[in-house]
Formats: sequence, structure tokens, C-alpha cells
Amino acid sequence: MKNLKVIAFTHKHVDLKDLGNLVICNEELDSRLINLKNNLDIPEIFYIATCNRVEFVFYGAHELTDDFIAHFMDKMNFCVPSERLQCYLGQVNRYSGLEALNHLFRMSCSLESLVVGEKEILAQVRRAYEKCKEAGFTGDFLRLMMDRLVKTAKEVYTHTNISRNPISVVSLAYRKLKEVKLLGNPRILVIGSGETNQNLAKYLKKHKLSNFVVFNRTIENAKSLAKELNCEAYPLSQLAGYKGGFDIMITCTGASESIIDNNLYQNLLQGDTDKKIVVDLAIPNDINAEVIPDNAIHYIEVSGLQAIAEKNLQERYGELTAAEKIINENIKEFLPLIKQRRVEVAMRQVPDKIKEIREIALNEIFAQDVSKLDPQAREVLEKVINYMEKKYIKVPMVMAKEILVKNTEFENN
Repeated sequence: MKNLKVIAFTHKHVDLKDLGNLVICNEELDSRLINLKNNLDIPEIFYIATCNRVEFVFYGAHELTDDFIAHFMDKMNFCVPSERLQCYLGQVNRYSGLEALNHLFRMSCSLESLVVGEKEILAQVRRAYEKCKEAGFTGDFLRLMMDRLVKTAKEVYTHTNISRNPISVVSLAYRKLKEVKLLGNPRILVIGSGETNQNLAKYLKKHKLSNFVVFNRTIENAKSLAKELNCEAYPLSQLAGYKGGFDIMITCTGASESIIDNNLYQNLLQGDTDKKIVVDLAIPNDINAEVIPDNAIHYIEVSGLQAIAEKNLQERYGELTAAEKIINENIKEFLPLIKQRRVEVAMRQVPDKIKEIREIALNEIFAQDVSKLDPQAREVLEKVINYMEKKYIKVPMVMAKEILVKNTEFENN
């Protein structure tokens, strides 16, 4: 276990923009890792890169000294000036042995994520491992570790509430919309084409809604979103003249004050008296306060969603203790499995050695005696030797496993 190592650069110590310099494109990954393995004699390795971390997980008898990590970074051929690489050395996290195992389990269970409880990290780790496995960079130890890591993460996500309650404004807004029970294919008026509205509109499109129209201050950005939504786009200056009506209004602009007063809202209604849904995700709100009491509106606004998000986030942090308990139990179970596997690998030669002894005994040492036996006696002898051969192969393996179990129980008491 002491040979498990992790070299990690994460959002906790490295600016997210700087992390981008350490990301390796898929086309170059194989050649860089081959160069690293050959130069530093690393038996097994895989590489993980997400939006907030770059990590190298490997198995080898190396001390994670400053000199080793500097040499490691140099062999990875990052396109970073040497003086900048020195800065990265002051921002690196290094883990060895059980500490490394605990870190990897915590990371995959999203306890180390920028947003606690984001399940996507497990999928990212699995994809990273599978890619390196297919390229032949991993081996027996990392295979066993990944099996246990996936099992642990699934237990955490299943038996705790760490990822159940959404904490993004977009996902909460969508849930609120679902609660209203949308009928048919409602007309959706999107005002603003920034990231928040992009994400919510794409969410709705993914769930089979298609009747959109987009307004934005910059028409180029409106057209970009409209292309994805397969709809028309207009400049915000033309909003007052829009005659298409709406059932749902989604608004999120960067305006410093409200942009939709009661007069503009009435123009947009075009005389329609049905109750409308307004999702106002802007800060400050895009909808003037006077609009809400004077119209039939189901109003969903950002401050209420943020309050729910904050409550859900605190509930997620409250699940950390339960998640850590599951991780600790899995690590405790994993350690004897690793020892057992080492014994199995070490004893792979036992069957060959026993067969070799058998051949020498029958064909050399006792060859003359065996040749004097009649066919029936020879057959009985073969049966006895075959039986003993199987037992001699099985018995030492069973005994070794029993010794490992007893030693593990002794160490844990």
C-alpha cells in the first residue's frame, strides 16, 4: 500500500485558470505517459483532469520529494516556463499510502469537490482510469483499487443524502417549473442569453420543450443561443414590440435595475388573461416589483432559489460524517484484500513447482520402480499423485489466506 502515490493540483491551492496549463489533450496523453513511465520507472499510472483538478495517480516505490516532483513535471513536458513550474511546486498536494487511498476515495465520493455531492466526479475518474487501462498504463493494483473505489462511491451516493438535494439555481428553477405541471408545448420567452439562461433553456429543450424565442442586448449572443434552441432571436431593444405572446418568461440580464415594468408586461401579454409563469434569475430582479401583485403570475425568483440552494448545501455538509464512515469501512476491508492478492501473485509459481517435482519423481528418481508396476497399479499411482498435487496446490494458498486474516484481525484490535 505504501507505493500508492498521488500528485494533485486542485482548486484549493491553484487558480482555476492556471490549472488549464496542466491539462493534457487526448492526442498527447499516451506519448507523455509512456515517456514518464520509461524515464521514472513507474509500473502503473493514470491521469485525471476535471474543471477543478489535475491529478496523477500511480503505483511505485518513489518518495514524493520536491526533486522527484520537479523531475516528474519536467518529464510531462508541460508548455509552461520553468519559473512558472517552480510556482506549481509550491501549490502541489502529495499523498502516499493510506493517505493517498483516503484522498482518492474522498475525491470520488465528491467530498473534495468544489461543490460537495456532485456525482459527475465519479464518472470522470472512471473514464480517466479506463482510458489509461486501455492504453496499458495500469495494472493489478490500480484495478483492485478502482473496483473498491467505485463500490465505495456508490454506497456513499446510495446510503447518504450527500447528492440528493440540488444546489444549483438552474436545477432548482427547473424543479419549480416541473411543480407547476406544464401542459403541451408552452411558448417560452427567453430574455438574456448568458450562462444561466443558456443552461435553463437547454434543460427545457432536453425535456422536449421546443417553442422558444430569445431576446438579448447583444444580438450575436442571442443568435448563438437561438441556434441551439432552433428558434428566432431578436435584440432586446425590440422586446416592447413583440406580439408573439408567452406562457413562460425566463429572464436573466445583467441590467443594474428592473427592465420589465407593468406597461411592458401588459404589451407582452397581448391581452391574454391566463396565468403565466415568470422565472426571474437576475440580480437585481429584471421584473419590477409592481408587476407581481397586478397580474396573474406564478413567480419564481432567484433569491428564493438561492435560499433553498444554501439550505441544501448545508444538508450535504451534514452528510460528510456518514460518508466518511462508509469510506473508512471500505478502506478497512480493502487492506486485507490487497495483502491476499499479493500472496496469490507470489504463489502463482506453486502449481508449476509441484508439477516439476512430480515429473522429476516419476521420470527420474523413481523411474525404474514405476516402470515395474503393472497398468492397474500405475493407474492407481497416477490417481494418488493427481489427488496429492491438487491438495498441495490448494493447501498453502488457504493457509496463507488464513494467516493474513488472523494478522489483519490482530492489527485491528
